[in-house]
Amino acid sequence: MWTRLRAALRLIACDSGVRSDAFPGSFSHTYDVIHRFEETIGGRVYQIDVVPVSNRWRAQLHRTAGMPTAMMPFYGTSPDEAARQLAEWLALAHRRLATQAPASV
Repeated sequence: MWTRLRAALRLIACDSGVRSDAFPGSFSHTYDVIHRFEETIGGRVYQIDVVPVSNRWRAQLHRTAGMPTAMMPFYGTSPDEAARQLAEWLALAHRRLATQAPASV
């Protein structure tokens, strides 16, 4: 009975089930198109994911377990441009950090 009622109230057809995350209250997006770029900046390897959003592309660091996710995304008119903007920002941040590091005695 509940299955028929749920199907009758649905606004869109859905042949697949609902995807749930392991942690309640969190969610993840599934994109059909993901471009992944790998950049070495300041001696560290970064993976950059670029996905389409409306009429532009959004670049953000690939999320892995234990990695902070508070970094803002960068947008561009192409996947390459969005990834380049994020890579340039990371390079600038690494250069600033290197110049602010205290000299070893």
